[in-house]
Amino acid sequence: MRRLLRNPLGLAAAVLIAVLVLLALVGPPLFGDQAAAIHPDRINQGASATDPLGTDALGRDLLARTVVATRLTLGLAFLATLIGTVGGVLLGALPAVLPRRAGRLVVATVDILVAFPALLLAMFTAVVTGLGARGAVLGIGVALAPAFARLTHTLTASVAGADYIAAARMLGVPRRRILTRHILPNIAEPLILNTAQSMGAALLGLSAMSFLGMGVQAPSYDWGRLLNEAFGHVYVTPAVVVAPALAVALAGLGFMLLGDTFAKAAAGSAEPLGPTRAPTVPPAREAPDPDAVLEVRDLTVAFPGGVTPVRQVSLTVRAGEIVGLVGESGSGKSMTAAAIGRIVPHPGLVASARSTLCGTDLDALKPPERRALLGSSLAMVFQDPTASLNPALRVGGQLAEVATQHDGATRAEARSRAVRRLSRVHIRRPEQVARQYPHELSGGMRQRAVIAMGLMGTPRLIIADEPTTALDVTVQREVLRVLREAVDDTRAGALFISHDIAVVGELCDRVSVMYAGRVVEELPADALHRARHPYTRALIGSLPGMDTDRSRPLATIPGRQPSPADVHDGCPFADRCASAGARCSTRPALTTRGTGHTVACWEA
Repeated sequence: MRRLLRNPLGLAAAVLIAVLVLLALVGPPLFGDQAAAIHPDRINQGASATDPLGTDALGRDLLARTVVATRLTLGLAFLATLIGTVGGVLLGALPAVLPRRAGRLVVATVDILVAFPALLLAMFTAVVTGLGARGAVLGIGVALAPAFARLTHTLTASVAGADYIAAARMLGVPRRRILTRHILPNIAEPLILNTAQSMGAALLGLSAMSFLGMGVQAPSYDWGRLLNEAFGHVYVTPAVVVAPALAVALAGLGFMLLGDTFAKAAAGSAEPLGPTRAPTVPPAREAPDPDAVLEVRDLTVAFPGGVTPVRQVSLTVRAGEIVGLVGESGSGKSMTAAAIGRIVPHPGLVASARSTLCGTDLDALKPPERRALLGSSLAMVFQDPTASLNPALRVGGQLAEVATQHDGATRAEARSRAVRRLSRVHIRRPEQVARQYPHELSGGMRQRAVIAMGLMGTPRLIIADEPTTALDVTVQREVLRVLREAVDDTRAGALFISHDIAVVGELCDRVSVMYAGRVVEELPADALHRARHPYTRALIGSLPGMDTDRSRPLATIPGRQPSPADVHDGCPFADRCASAGARCSTRPALTTRGTGHTVACWEA
């Protein structure tokens, strides 16, 4: 509702619909007598003081008749929308409860009806059922049903593969109950949103039917019937069509805009709640690290509504070094990587005291220069390789594109390099794999292909954002070995992001622990057993080992991490920390606790 009120078009549409509903309620009792009064001396006259928008063939006030006709017009449109919605939902849901062959027959029928012009389908139905308001309502309802059926079938198919549906089937839940209990409630929102737009389409369709003489019949009248009666005099007194034509146009536009606004609000694509405030970061005081491949100081990312998922994060990655970034989901790890790679989604804003890659200040570069540097010196490996690889293109062609775009290599040179890079990440028969599509590869092979894509250039920094999360333990170890070899061979630095502190401790040289958007501890990977922050110790303690007592529940961290919009000024981990004291109401700064070891905790 707040998004609706903040959207000028949505607010205007809501006000317009409210006015129409009000006119439908009060119009007949207030203007009914005036609309029915016959004045032989005012027949087919134009606008006047007594009749602002002219009169009809019996001298009746067209403005009053348009207001009175609002009730019948909206009522018929509502009935037609109800018929189309209910009929379409039932038709689209039938394949989920019918046997497979019968379901396919229903889907084929829906496809044929969708391909048939809606107005012709409405006119055909009206002729079969009889001319008049009832036939027009049935005709428009039948015309709306196929679109609802197609939408319902598509949404049902997208939900039908969910795990909870499979579980219900395994438990022997009847198909009809699965449909009503598990499927329809989960697809109700888009169906309801589509109903508002269908109301506008029904209103326009009914007006068109009445204008053609196939809808409301005299002595009853709706807006379309008024247009039909006035059309014969439009060239003599054009004002006679203004009231009903304007009513049809405004009502149709109002329902369409309202439905569109609701759909955008539900999808989260409406205007953000307030502007994004650019984060303010003071310039860095210390001198830059000459050995750093990547150096960021006080990196901050902000979104509208005071949402700050990354808060003054400082990281340094040197050549040949793998730095682990670990923390629970929602701690800001992936957003930190996106900010480094300059791919934070709109409307997020990024600021930092210093952000250098290969000794070059990224903030000082123009956008084309920054893209060129990032494209050639930065390789990013994401969690889901299927999102990084285009399913419509062969693997070798996608790898070759990196060389042709950034290094100016010829197509033959780029394809030859792609095969060599695939071989480098231990993919057997790289020539054959280069000719295959991503769906023909296993998950581990796709992830190694993405690493090979990053190595197509000469990257100085590799960012791996949870690249092993969806893989089994054996494949995970192979991918980690490939990543370690790539760093050792190229002497590139790597930032490895994971929620698994055991994997980070095994692969990385240094570890940075993030919580609620901040780095709370940084230490060498071989010193994890000496971690001092309670959160780091809790992460380590939650990992079961060979000597874990299996008769006791697994260790967990109580509570939950605060959302980026709810982080207070004190220590964000205080609510979950058994050692929290009075000083924890103030946020502790990172302080040195040993060589290469910093921690942000009053009790550490």
